[in-house]
Amino acid sequence: MSDLARRDFARILLIKPSSMGDVVHALPVLHGLRIRYPTARISWLLSTACIDLLTGHDELDEIIPFDRKRYGRIGRSLSASADFARFLYALRGRRFDLVIDLQGLFRSGFMAWACRATTRIGPGNARELAGVFYTDRIEIPTLEEHAVDRYYRVSRLLGFADVPVTFNLSAQPEARAEMRDRLGQRDADPDNYVALFSSARWETKVWPADHFAALADQLHDEHGVDIVLMGAPSDAALGEAIAAAARCKPALVFDATLSQMVAGIDSARLIVGNESGPIHVAVALNRPTVTLVGPTSPVRTGPYGQPDSVVRLPLDCAPCYLKRLAQCEHDHACLRDLTPERVARACAPALARVQRVAVRDR
Repeated sequence: MSDLARRDFARILLIKPSSMGDVVHALPVLHGLRIRYPTARISWLLSTACIDLLTGHDELDEIIPFDRKRYGRIGRSLSASADFARFLYALRGRRFDLVIDLQGLFRSGFMAWACRATTRIGPGNARELAGVFYTDRIEIPTLEEHAVDRYYRVSRLLGFADVPVTFNLSAQPEARAEMRDRLGQRDADPDNYVALFSSARWETKVWPADHFAALADQLHDEHGVDIVLMGAPSDAALGEAIAAAARCKPALVFDATLSQMVAGIDSARLIVGNESGPIHVAVALNRPTVTLVGPTSPVRTGPYGQPDSVVRLPLDCAPCYLKRLAQCEHDHACLRDLTPERVARACAPALARVQRVAVRDR
């Protein structure tokens, strides 16, 4: 066992501000830290957009909000620069003795250094020269490993590698009740629906809208489920286009809080979507998923522990990791040619399995 693994730490900061999927992928590290250091005060530096995801988490003592949009104006705005300086001063005042930066970029590495903790750990493959700010580095021998496992490699440095990977994410009771009311108001059965997530941060990850509409109709007709299109407010236009093209009149939920959306995912019979944050939330909640994968690798960022839930085409050009459709020379074939019928077939076993369980429970 290394000297670092033998040490005890009393004040720990985890830096993983965003995005939603990345935060979910880092949850097992939080669980491992809590098991390894049961009395430590553990804080998480988190983007304001993701705060609802971890609010009230029983293994976390503090969420430190990071206003990514405002601090992105550092150097261009005197007030934003002054606010960031005060933010760093407050971080240092918390007197962390262990800081773990899982983001691995210059800004996150700099914030780790600004804490003045005696031990500052970051990924060995950190970008933008972030590695100069760490005292210890997480060995990353290959990128062909899931993000969850890459982040969890820090457990080998700190001596909790024997703790099983555990997400420990749950829906808040209040948010669950609020989502049930919201679904009922929109004529969706809160006990019998499939949640569709049609958006993604990369435009190349997005399955065509007409495919989603056809899938919605097929699932509704063949399995008797209501269809609920969910997402952030910025996804509403795409959701409305899908709903307009579908015969089954899906319910639209693009005005929920993040905690309500987590509750909506937790209550769905099945979650279908592009490889994006909501799918990873569903996996953390141990819900059945069907994940549509195009330009990315399911080995790296697919639904963790659910390889059979991935639907993708075996094309030579994939994964390409291109983010913009204009960069693709194959007319988005990886998702354009992925038919609604094929996705519906992948959904059928999960819906049949849940239905059989429900019948047996009655």
